[in-house]
Amino acid sequence: MDRRLALLVALPFVSLGWGLAGPAQAASLQPVSNWGASGVPSYTSMYVYVPDKVATKPPILVVAHFCGGSASAVFGQASGIVTAADKYGFIMIFPQTTNAATSAKCWEVGSKASLTHDGGGDTQAVAQMVKYAITTYKANPDRVYATGDSSGGMMTQALLAVYPDVFKAGASFAGVAAGCWSSGWSAASNWGGTCADGNDNRTAQQWGDLVRGMYPGYTGPRPRVQLFHGDADSIIKYKNFGESIKEWTNVLGLATSPTSTSTVTLGSHQASRQQWKNSCGAVVLDGFTSMGGDHGPSDALFNAGFVVPSLGLANVGDVDPVVAGCSGDGGVDGGGGTTGAGGAAAGGTGGGTAAGGRGGSNGGAGTQGRGGTTGGGGSASAGTTGAGGTASAGTTGSAGTSATGGTGTTGSAGTSATGGSGTTGSAGTTGASGTTGVAGTTGAGGTTGTGGSEPEAGGCGCSLAAESDHTLAIALGLGLLVARRRRSRR
Repeated sequence: MDRRLALLVALPFVSLGWGLAGPAQAASLQPVSNWGASGVPSYTSMYVYVPDKVATKPPILVVAHFCGGSASAVFGQASGIVTAADKYGFIMIFPQTTNAATSAKCWEVGSKASLTHDGGGDTQAVAQMVKYAITTYKANPDRVYATGDSSGGMMTQALLAVYPDVFKAGASFAGVAAGCWSSGWSAASNWGGTCADGNDNRTAQQWGDLVRGMYPGYTGPRPRVQLFHGDADSIIKYKNFGESIKEWTNVLGLATSPTSTSTVTLGSHQASRQQWKNSCGAVVLDGFTSMGGDHGPSDALFNAGFVVPSLGLANVGDVDPVVAGCSGDGGVDGGGGTTGAGGAAAGGTGGGTAAGGRGGSNGGAGTQGRGGTTGGGGSASAGTTGAGGTASAGTTGSAGTSATGGTGTTGSAGTSATGGSGTTGSAGTTGASGTTGVAGTTGAGGTTGTGGSEPEAGGCGCSLAAESDHTLAIALGLGLLVARRRRSRR
């Protein structure tokens, strides 16, 4: 263990070849002497970076250092994100630990205190720093994020698990699943050997239950997660990446298999990227495997081109940009969607105005709302299939608002009406069948909505712009992000 701890301390500098100095600028990393610490470890301290031009109600990004590191060390590592802070005006908190349990000074994320909401451990110390920054700098409590590498990556996942009410998202580099560090951990060593070796193996359900037990009774939205790990990591074994995936797919209510896979360039390595989208189409779990990458992976630490868009730090607005894409009716508690009321109104007149999309698959009016994909008169004529149009018509369901029982050439007796004039569908062409066909009596606009299908609000927070895989300049383009967000709402 001693040899690995030594490597854990040395690798970030040897492999990166970076010093501690940040980019040249007027603003600088500053210690905070009195941040209101109460009932938390005295070995924790707070540093902050406030750019010269701060955004209105700025977001906050917590950046946690590696074992043996410091606030100034990780400030140097995260220089690309510091540059983004200068551009977009968000505030950065750099917590620091001098925990004497080991010479490596790792974050303590193995005890019950740190893995319990307001339990008095290292995680609560960081949460108090966030509270201080919100008050002091008039920062936005609804836009708080975290990132970190190695021990800081472990802290990041722990913060997301223990304080889902504080953090909206986080990016963990070479970390471990929240709660994993307890395996083989002792207060005397502050080293979770069983976990570090990748030997804490649990089912997805067990991992999810472990996280939910860290804040009993919490039923609100869960933060989205971004993970980076090198498959040649000899310090924190790559098997931990798989355990983290199991944990967060369960917590976020996602399928076992990713929504999409791709290959991207990450530093000097190629990386396999797996993404999981919630029912709204938003990426809520984003995993990168650096192929051949070592601990860190050191050549890709704090890659701003991926981290900044994922956390939404280039976006303006009072609400997290992913959450802003959701109306709030569905994803949080499964409201709407599963009991969509659309289509209950008779005839085409009910199709377009029904509230079936409430919650929907988008957690709000959504892409399938407004009577939606199965309700309403629409453009498909009842006669095309006979029997009043058994095939659902109108991708928007809006036609129903003007087709009152099939009075026109496009008003077609409703999409699921049992009316119609027989197998020839002639009723649809004259609209006559609408007088007897009760369109939409069985077409429930919201019946296809599944906004509440994800447990514990896993789907809360609908889609904003998709993350960019291009250069930092492109990835951080505000106009592109806003445009994509608008498209995702259509």
